[in-house]
Amino acid sequence: MSTHHVPIAIIGAGLGGLTAARVLHVHGIESAIFELEDSPAARTQGGMLDIHEENGQQALHAARLHDGFRKIIHAGGQAMRLLSPDATVLVDEPDDDARGRPEVDRGDLRDLLLGSLPAGTVHWGRRVARARALGDGRHEVEFADGATITTDLLIGADGAWSRVRPLVSDARPAYTGVSFAETDLFEADARHPRSAAVVGGGFFMALGDERGILAHRESDDSLHAYAALKVGEGWLDTVDFTDPAAAKAAILARFDGWSEDLRGLIADADTIGPRRIHALPVGHRWDRVPGVTLLGDAAHLMSPFAGEGANLAMLDGAELALAVAAQPGDTEAALTAYEKTLFPRSAEVALESATSLDTMFGERAMQDMVAFFASHSEPDTDPS
Repeated sequence: MSTHHVPIAIIGAGLGGLTAARVLHVHGIESAIFELEDSPAARTQGGMLDIHEENGQQALHAARLHDGFRKIIHAGGQAMRLLSPDATVLVDEPDDDARGRPEVDRGDLRDLLLGSLPAGTVHWGRRVARARALGDGRHEVEFADGATITTDLLIGADGAWSRVRPLVSDARPAYTGVSFAETDLFEADARHPRSAAVVGGGFFMALGDERGILAHRESDDSLHAYAALKVGEGWLDTVDFTDPAAAKAAILARFDGWSEDLRGLIADADTIGPRRIHALPVGHRWDRVPGVTLLGDAAHLMSPFAGEGANLAMLDGAELALAVAAQPGDTEAALTAYEKTLFPRSAEVALESATSLDTMFGERAMQDMVAFFASHSEPDTDPS
């Protein structure tokens, strides 16, 4: 098959890659995104995201999409509840719209970004088979269908198991010791009123016994929940998720003695599936490699317990694009400037995330989390 040359190639149409392409477009710079999924509707995009003023919203301003973002905010989504395993309410904070971290549906945010790009920017159904250096900062990317491209700037925005990362780093994500059983409860108010009442209007978590149940009320009146367990990496393989009843029974056995009001987020679920939590080493970085860089999870995959993954990916994409726009014709200077701020920023948040994981699944989880709230230091532990 023929080879095409693309001056700037972005691998991955997640929030970070889309933000990079949008900010480049704002500055009159063309790019092409190559995404393994077959279409924007190939799968659901996950749950709610809290978008922070200091990073995610900053990226949206750079993309000139902040006004559109304000239109998709989920009113009431910043409410927060913390319960003990016996369903005692320890913290119940309403959404007062003062935290600067409004909630949006991940799919709505992705649609906002997709709709802001010129037609044809995203090339769907392009699974990367391999990427290799050609010299002088140029790279070749080969896709599973045999097609290839060459590029002057290759951006790995392709997530946890990035095919671009090996060009700059030998690091691979490691299991953090925590796994999720992820559930959905549809039409919550009508069909699952008990669970709807427990979760409330925003984010909810119940912690104790080195495990937890976390949930979000979605903008479509569903509940998206996570049963989180400290288990070995292979434990999920012992659960038959093709049999929902058996899977629920296996997970519920790990929450024996917990309130039935909490267990209902598992027992009454309409869907259930597995998810292991992996992370790259805290402080992951690489030496400058001409013509290639990473952003988002490809660069700094971390556990979700700092609530920063999507925010950092978007800020990465915006800052990378701004660096390229600020230094036209000097890709290496742009990438050097981008990575100079990327590395310390992501290391700080990765450490926060790892510390939060230890706190949430430690022996004093409830006491420590209540102390967070009492000191007015809002813990941001959204696992979406």
